[in-house]
Amino acid sequence: MKETSLSLTLTGLAFMMTVIWGGPLIRILHHFRIGKLIRFEGPNSHITKMGTPTMGGWMVIVPVVMVTLLMNASILFGFRIFSTIVLVPLTVLIGYGLLGAIDDWEGIRGERKGQGMRARTKLIIQIIFAIPVAFLLKDVIHAPQMFWPGVYDAFDLGIWYIPIAVFIIVSCSNAVNFTDGLDGLAGLISATAFAAFGGIALLQGQDFIGRFCFTMVGALFGFLWFNVHPAELFMGDSGSLAIGATLGVVALMTGQWLLIPAIAIIPVSEAMSVVLQIFYFRLTKGKRLFKMAPLHHHFELCGWSETQVVQRFWLVSLMFAMAGVAIAMV
Repeated sequence: MKETSLSLTLTGLAFMMTVIWGGPLIRILHHFRIGKLIRFEGPNSHITKMGTPTMGGWMVIVPVVMVTLLMNASILFGFRIFSTIVLVPLTVLIGYGLLGAIDDWEGIRGERKGQGMRARTKLIIQIIFAIPVAFLLKDVIHAPQMFWPGVYDAFDLGIWYIPIAVFIIVSCSNAVNFTDGLDGLAGLISATAFAAFGGIALLQGQDFIGRFCFTMVGALFGFLWFNVHPAELFMGDSGSLAIGATLGVVALMTGQWLLIPAIAIIPVSEAMSVVLQIFYFRLTKGKRLFKMAPLHHHFELCGWSETQVVQRFWLVSLMFAMAGVAIAMV
């Protein structure tokens, strides 16, 4: 009960800090005209969003960094609210946030205006970032490598843990990036996933990881204060890449990464829809499996309103997240 109360307190603190810092950030982004460029091949209803400030991911990153570092400093006064192990997901949050910021800037003011970094270049950098993190998780933190439902002890995957961990971090980063396309969608889905893994961490006795997860939840709720429809700013790659990669790291730290397809069913489905669309297009020489990928655009073109897509996707996400937590506790 004590751990739950402390975690929820950190959620509230992160939420308040994000809401307070959100207004000035939006004014800064407006001042420097850091606005989103909408793809012309996207749904026509999105054209009205042209110019909305982006790089909103830093609205999440900054409060999480501040809360985590401040709470770590509490050990100087005899309290131990956080541990140094949370510096791993925190470093990933900052590192992928910087990569996303470069991508956002390239898409706004760079040579590839409207497109951002080349996908291959971005993927290579994501992998390079993920490799040392995988080694840290395996050889320094000694995170449980894999839990199987109903089995108490973690499985040792040996050297195979490294490529699996890299794949999970990079895949989660891109999956949340694909999910970020509608007002409030990526924020709601990510907050739900972090809450689920935070709950699992607390139930497993991994208190520091649980506290970090609920700090993320609070910051994401604060971001949603400004991002719900009609959005005052967008997450951008600086947020989606960072939040997705951090979610992957948290899942790996709990050892419950097999539950990602359930707890993060919407990002996984969004990523799979893009992969399937590409393969089907090439296989059939021009035909499309979905009206548009990622998946949320398909449902928009089927006649669902933006708010209907977001709310229904979130309901599905919530149900599967609860199922994931239940499976973890079997």
